[in-house]
Amino acid sequence: MFNRRINVTESFIPPMKDYTKYLQKAFDSKWLTNRGQLTIDLEDRLREYLCLNNILLTTNGTIPIQIALKLLADKGNVITTPFSYIATASTIIWENCSPTFVDIDPDFLTIDESQIESNITPNTKAILVTHVFGNPCNIDVIEQIARKHKLFVIYDAAHCFGVKYNGKSIFNYGDISTCSFHATKLFHCGEGGAIICNNKDFTEKVFYSHNFGHDGPLSFHGLGINGKISELQSAMGHAVLDNMSNIIQARKKVVNLYRINLENPNIKFLKIREGTEWNYSYFPIILNDENTLKKIEDLLNKEGVFPRRYFYPSLNTIEYLKGPRMPISESISTRILCLPLFAGLTQKEVNSISSLILKCL
Repeated sequence: MFNRRINVTESFIPPMKDYTKYLQKAFDSKWLTNRGQLTIDLEDRLREYLCLNNILLTTNGTIPIQIALKLLADKGNVITTPFSYIATASTIIWENCSPTFVDIDPDFLTIDESQIESNITPNTKAILVTHVFGNPCNIDVIEQIARKHKLFVIYDAAHCFGVKYNGKSIFNYGDISTCSFHATKLFHCGEGGAIICNNKDFTEKVFYSHNFGHDGPLSFHGLGINGKISELQSAMGHAVLDNMSNIIQARKKVVNLYRINLENPNIKFLKIREGTEWNYSYFPIILNDENTLKKIEDLLNKEGVFPRRYFYPSLNTIEYLKGPRMPISESISTRILCLPLFAGLTQKEVNSISSLILKCL
């Protein structure tokens, strides 16, 4: 049925000549890291493309969360979601903070904002929540709660490149937003990430925190780590950014075709929050039970198709994160399957994947 292995995602690989065009600039300058011209230029391009006031590129998407927690949570309690990639919650522990999990909305899959306030304690310092699959949290309510209780808001926006909410970049909300530019993401640098600081009081601290505490070659402003992106990564970012319009349009066609093909009472789709300009970053389906999911997964695997169980298991069930029951997150995590979605996926392949899924139902 398929002439190749089809994974849940496939990195967009720009034409080699486009990549080497940018890479040559780094070779000519003999400047490979420590904020060379390619990195500075890429930040400028991303600021314009995403309509941001600032963006700081980093070597991956986890270091920005570490920096945000170090600066804003101060070893305190952090309210977070159990339905996310492990890095969201494990970083809380890594930074000597403690997570308090709050269950999720069954339709949007983001944190259930109605449960946040009842979980705030005197030791709560921040709210760290994920815009799941690029779908925004209920930002308006979350930020209202944060202002009332004088808490910082950190958004894990790893999936959110290009997403807009109520007409502006989703990165412009919260005190800090973070993004991943990992090779599996919509926009990527091979490996990389970004931190967007909307709290002006912390902008300088964010910068020196990713640069060993330096804010210049001879001056130290505070504690820091090495979060700097390399020129080789930035070259890839430039080459991918040149193709973003085509990438998003191709993914949109795949998503729309899945939606038509898989309209079925036994399949539930992600509900996109009103006011969102989405980026088609993932295509999850929610099934009635785990047995059905496994049946679909097994059949697809036998045909050389490899969807992914994002996000399984629910993070509150992991031993070192152990938290109270989160019934909705735990249930959905056993029944949700992300289907292959990338720019090179053909209409014939999408139709065949859809047919196999319907066959199992």
